[in-house]
Amino acid sequence: MKQSSLRDTTHSLAEMATNGRWALATAWGICPKVLTWVAAISIVRALLPAALALTARGLVNAAIGAIASGDGSARSIFPWLTLGFGLTLLEGLSNLANKLFKTRLRNEVEVELTSTVLAQASRLEVGYFEDPESQDRLARAQHQPSERVASFVTESTDTIGSALNVASLVSVLAYIEPLTILVVAVFSIPYLFFQLRLANSRYQLDVARTTKRRWSDYFVSTLTGRETVSEIKILNLAGMLTERFRSLMREFRDQDQKLYRKSFRSGALFISLTTSAIYALFFHVGIQVVRGNLTLGDLAIFGGAAMRLRNGLASLIGSAGQLKDDVLHLHDVRGFLEESPVDEAAHEPSLPTATRSEIAFDNVSFSYPGSSEKALDKVSFKIAAGETVAIVGENGAGKSTLLKLVARLYDPDSGAILFDGLNLRNVDRKSIFQQISFVFQTFTRFEATAGENIAYGDCETLLGNPEGIRGVASQAGIDAIIEGLPQGYETRLGRRFGEADLSGGNWQKLAVARAFSRKSSLLILDEPTSNLDARAEFELFSRFRELAHGRTAILVSHRFSTVKMADRILVLHDGKIVESGSHDQLMAERGTYAQLYELQQRQGRR
Repeated sequence: MKQSSLRDTTHSLAEMATNGRWALATAWGICPKVLTWVAAISIVRALLPAALALTARGLVNAAIGAIASGDGSARSIFPWLTLGFGLTLLEGLSNLANKLFKTRLRNEVEVELTSTVLAQASRLEVGYFEDPESQDRLARAQHQPSERVASFVTESTDTIGSALNVASLVSVLAYIEPLTILVVAVFSIPYLFFQLRLANSRYQLDVARTTKRRWSDYFVSTLTGRETVSEIKILNLAGMLTERFRSLMREFRDQDQKLYRKSFRSGALFISLTTSAIYALFFHVGIQVVRGNLTLGDLAIFGGAAMRLRNGLASLIGSAGQLKDDVLHLHDVRGFLEESPVDEAAHEPSLPTATRSEIAFDNVSFSYPGSSEKALDKVSFKIAAGETVAIVGENGAGKSTLLKLVARLYDPDSGAILFDGLNLRNVDRKSIFQQISFVFQTFTRFEATAGENIAYGDCETLLGNPEGIRGVASQAGIDAIIEGLPQGYETRLGRRFGEADLSGGNWQKLAVARAFSRKSSLLILDEPTSNLDARAEFELFSRFRELAHGRTAILVSHRFSTVKMADRILVLHDGKIVESGSHDQLMAERGTYAQLYELQQRQGRR
């Protein structure tokens, strides 16, 4: 048992050292000059109290000597006064400089490290963001990562500075009263270990409440989000959701208060015991002065330095506890940044620039992370280059999943997906994305100008190219809508920061225009007309046939008036392809497709 505990402690210390080195290396790589100034200022500030104490001792002894000799001039005390003035001025300026450079360090680290976290997130596969455990890891990594690194660096310098401060003061005081060393050791070491254990408890509590913290964020966003507030009011859910939020906050409050009480009790005990012990030593020093064994200067320096020592000890132990807390949290940040970005494997070749986009599924099966149910089960089919294929089926049949596999947002569990004969699993994701225009069922409404919402489809070509944007808008048939906005293509859209908003149908048209702005060989449309009426849908797909000419296109839609325009239709049921053919062929077979089509026709006539 003891050996196991020793191994755990050794492993914990090694992990802390690794996290600490990583944080220091990260800060040094971002702003080495600023970090150097922070360290230098911390050392200067740490040595100043002892220097001031020695100066005070010299001043008092010089004054007493001048009085005893009958010398009424200030020559003997002037050098000490000058030195004290300089050191006091330096102490005040160093405090200001310390604040200046620490603030700059935090700002520099925040810019670079937060950007690094976001860049890492953009490299991870989509499945990572849909797994609850991964979301917990991401939440901990996102929780002020730059603040943790900057805090560790500054706390490291503060800890070193506090250690130097304590060591210098102990040296001065031990010269006058050697028992000072014993007092410091007896009272400080237990308090230090308590603070380190308390830091570990805080971290464990923080990890344990990660999911609940995400729940609290969910309640806030649901109760205040424009997409949800109307339904919340109609269903009268605000009171219930607010109470659930309040319950979580109460739980957090009670847990924090328990730790704060522990910290307060231990701190109060430390202050009481060290103050009592220091004054006992002070009394002893006073006796020695009266007996002539020590000077009045020794008494003066001991009184001032002893109180500084107690404050220095509290600062040192507090910095050590915070340092451990930061080191433990750095494990989450470092772990997230070291997650393997699957789309950047060095061995993965890129798709050629010119592709035909011939797609083939060979016995493909797939289940979502954490689910034992197969979303697709041994699916096989081919799509010829330039062919338009529609995929239909009931909800949950696997249609959207199939599209995401084609785009390599996921990799299949088994089987292979071939793109122009290349296995997508072995092809760099970025090169695949460059060949795909994808209109998602839950498309993004970018808080940006109308022109930027189109240009985002091909940033490198269209951003800063108003003529190109207008050309795309004209081709997609949305130019008249945009020109009717208050500032035309420069109108900022959205309800968070925008000056105008669009209807659901017009947002969807904008998303389609964004997709067509890409010079891609494969078009993927997942319910691209769900927000459009029948007339707008017909106009869109008439235009779609023109824009998709020469490209391979895969379409998912519940509207069979749209589906029948495709060259071929695949029917999915329970994750399997059950029918394939043109509209007329499938109607003649009188199978699943014909039943769904006739059911929709009857509903449309009602």
